[in-house]
Amino acid sequence: MRPTRRVNMTQDVLVVAAGVLLRDRRFLMASRPRGKVYGGYWEFPGGKAEAGETPRTALIRELAEELGIEVVRADPWIVREHLYPHAHVRLHFFRVSAWCGEPHPHEGQRLAWLAPQDAPPEPMLPANGPVLRALSLPPIYAITQAESWGVDAFLARLDAALDQGLKLVQVRDKGLPEAARLSLSREVVRRAHARGARVLINGSVSMCQEAGADGLHLDSGHLMQLTARPAVDWLGASCHSLQELRKAEALGADFVMLSPVLPTASHPGEATLGWDTFAAWAQTSAVPVYALGGMRPELLDEAQRHGAHGIAMLRGAWS
Repeated sequence: MRPTRRVNMTQDVLVVAAGVLLRDRRFLMASRPRGKVYGGYWEFPGGKAEAGETPRTALIRELAEELGIEVVRADPWIVREHLYPHAHVRLHFFRVSAWCGEPHPHEGQRLAWLAPQDAPPEPMLPANGPVLRALSLPPIYAITQAESWGVDAFLARLDAALDQGLKLVQVRDKGLPEAARLSLSREVVRRAHARGARVLINGSVSMCQEAGADGLHLDSGHLMQLTARPAVDWLGASCHSLQELRKAEALGADFVMLSPVLPTASHPGEATLGWDTFAAWAQTSAVPVYALGGMRPELLDEAQRHGAHGIAMLRGAWS
């Protein structure tokens, strides 16, 4: 994902609400009606907020007008800014997972249900392009724990999780000797790739390359030291503050982990964000946010209601 630029201009910002309708692992895109700016270009359905409207209210109204549906559930997701020749827009994207009625093009649009791996329709409205990459991220991000269980026992748990559909893994285990950690990374990559899952390495670019991993995960210290995005396909980052979140966006991270949200057994008594602070930060993020800290699979729904893309887990991912 390209670095996110938060534009600071005197030009008025148009607030736009966009809905990512999700059904059967597919999402809906619509072409803009002829006669409008960028007529014929593809986008996520929605429109600009009117005076006094919140983005959510605007979304509900626009989807009723454009598609004839009544929104039942819309979770805040990401907020992206784009400077067009005619306007500076701030797009509030919502993931819409429940609605009444069948989407129908009330304004003469074309509609298309797409899977994340599908080629995007062309031409694509520029502000919507990066969102397609974000949609390919799964809801669960699992973090390795080979140090706790031993490598062989952990790999057995990894196999079970991959067989059950796990699609994104971070190799951490920083207490292992470097050679053992590289060996573990290679084995995790081998097993994950055989099942169509991605692996990120919490470490160096060189280890990422030697292991054949899909990308790099930055801890917060490494994140704050960098001035340019590392040359990797996928980039994640750990954040514990708004400053770190803004840094990850500026660096061009594809997603972040925000923590700690809830108390954890490994850090009893440590201060936590809680759901309210997590939501306040996540709902301003230009990139998808995974909630970390005290997460369990049954908390995924609550996390998404608070603006999370998904949840990241250590113990909970392998139980």
